[in-house]
Amino acid sequence: MIANTKPIDILAVRRDFPLLSVTNRNKPVVYLDSGSSAQKPQSVINAMADFYRTGYANIHRGIYELSEKASQHYENVRAEVKTFINAKSADEIVFVRGTTEAINLVAHSFGRTNLKAGDEILVSEMEHHSNIVPWHLLREQIGVILKVIPITDDGEINMDAYRALFSPRTKVVAITQASNVLGTINQIKLMTQIAHDHDAVVVVDGAQAVPHMPVDVSDLDCDFYAFSAHKLYGPSGVGVLYGKQKWLEQMQPYQGGGGMIESVTFEQITFAKSPHKFEAGTPDIAGVIGLSAAMKYIDTIGKEAIFTHEQALLHYTQAKLAAIPGLRIIGTAKSKVGVISFVLEGIHPHDIRTVLDHEGIAIRAGHHCAQPIMQRFNVPATVRVSLGIYNTEKDIDALVDAIQLTKRLFA
Repeated sequence: MIANTKPIDILAVRRDFPLLSVTNRNKPVVYLDSGSSAQKPQSVINAMADFYRTGYANIHRGIYELSEKASQHYENVRAEVKTFINAKSADEIVFVRGTTEAINLVAHSFGRTNLKAGDEILVSEMEHHSNIVPWHLLREQIGVILKVIPITDDGEINMDAYRALFSPRTKVVAITQASNVLGTINQIKLMTQIAHDHDAVVVVDGAQAVPHMPVDVSDLDCDFYAFSAHKLYGPSGVGVLYGKQKWLEQMQPYQGGGGMIESVTFEQITFAKSPHKFEAGTPDIAGVIGLSAAMKYIDTIGKEAIFTHEQALLHYTQAKLAAIPGLRIIGTAKSKVGVISFVLEGIHPHDIRTVLDHEGIAIRAGHHCAQPIMQRFNVPATVRVSLGIYNTEKDIDALVDAIQLTKRLFA
């Protein structure tokens, strides 16, 4: 498929999202929290509803037509994900509940198979808790060592420090491609090359990258890549783990149950081949179909067009916010997705959020499941603007007006 690079028809895009026509606190909703969870286009809603209405059956179990069609539809989506992120094989695509489960799967299935006490795992200061806590649990369980990659005051990876952290015991690098707080886009391809030079495996949290930019896992050459459907304009409760086939084949299942076995006796169990051995139980079938619709929606508009639109809006937003006296943007990396965190002198982020909410603006304030970043920048919390495909300069103007109102109320 040739990428669509035409400018986005933003008014048409906004009409695709039913929620944008509702009100928040009796005011037109301004949705600036896509980093938490993006809104859903009508095509995603329709695809899931149509499946429930006319095509629902459990998969991989029935030999009747409804089940066979549902199973084929489900497996077709695996091939669509393979194309969407340019994996080498559909067998490298595992369906999970989201990025969190995907990273937990790697930490437990890969970690327990390949790591031992004293082995080192590198994680960065900018990681979401989902890419910290599973490795922390592994440290408690088998005695691995966590080493932290520092970031600069601009919110970028300190690459010299990254290189210096490697030792013969370094086995895993777990890194986000785009920070959910700072917006920083990390140099994953270069970081992977460096890690592979030291025979380390690379696990990438792609939750904040896949919705905003083209992602090519074959080009990145990472060993594992995780993302969630709900940030990609799809449903919640569904996600993807990409894993190189050589690793998936040697890993033990993360969960046991139906659907991930070939045979079971009380004496012996034979597991299904990957990726199915990692998909125990009945999955969210309609959710996977919703993911398919979301990817098709993205491809219809064009990944490059989305990136271009959001980058222009990012620069507009940063300039508008930087002009507000007393406002400090946290994270000023040169390369960012549409995520901007800020603090306002003398006003707690939670108070800012409350005022903004009453002005119809849906926005996030807090530690964003990334407390180490708050500690790094010595702030209790931030207000976060996270942009989506449907946002406009008008949304940002409304945000700025609400921030100015907040300043007057707390003066």
